[in-house]
Amino acid sequence: MDTEPDLGSKRKNSEALAHIPTHAGNINFKSGRLVCPPHPWAEAGVYNLRAMTEQIKRKLQEEMNALEHELVHDLPQEIKKAAALGDLSENAEYHMAKQRQEFVKARLRQLGARMAELALINMDNIPKDKVGLGSTVKVYDDSKNAEVEYKLVTSEESDVAAGKISTSSPIGRALLNKKVGDSATVVTPNGKREMEILSLTTIHEQPEAK
Repeated sequence: MDTEPDLGSKRKNSEALAHIPTHAGNINFKSGRLVCPPHPWAEAGVYNLRAMTEQIKRKLQEEMNALEHELVHDLPQEIKKAAALGDLSENAEYHMAKQRQEFVKARLRQLGARMAELALINMDNIPKDKVGLGSTVKVYDDSKNAEVEYKLVTSEESDVAAGKISTSSPIGRALLNKKVGDSATVVTPNGKREMEILSLTTIHEQPEAK
């Protein structure tokens, strides 16, 4: 005698199968997508812009101070000492000191430019309805058939393994100024990747953002 299927059991089984855990996340069989678990920072939801910029500026200033001391005091003495050894054309110590001097000058220019960029960062320059610095963005990455969440941060804070990507990275640049529902094309050395913005929380919507 045939029996009617237990619809309650089927429904429970369906719900149980809807999200099966894997090593990388959960597979949602309704959409066929891999849903990656949120990163630890996503739960905190805090991105203090002022504290972040001040901390980075302090670290850069410390490096600048050390390099300026080397450029003004240490390197001139090394160059003078090396020059006293004789023939400069074959004087390895002299050429190494001069090369170091040029590197220090270039690095100081680079740090100065970065400090100027950081000075321009403020809440008024960050969009309130588009992806910008400090935004938490969930995207669908068609190259992975997966939903992935990113936090857009400065280059100094970048940590890809933790889901923190720089606004100057290929993914970061592609996502900037996008809205929910927009598509973004990421150009990488391995080819192009298409992403769809599924959800967005800007820095303005996060606690202690200022």
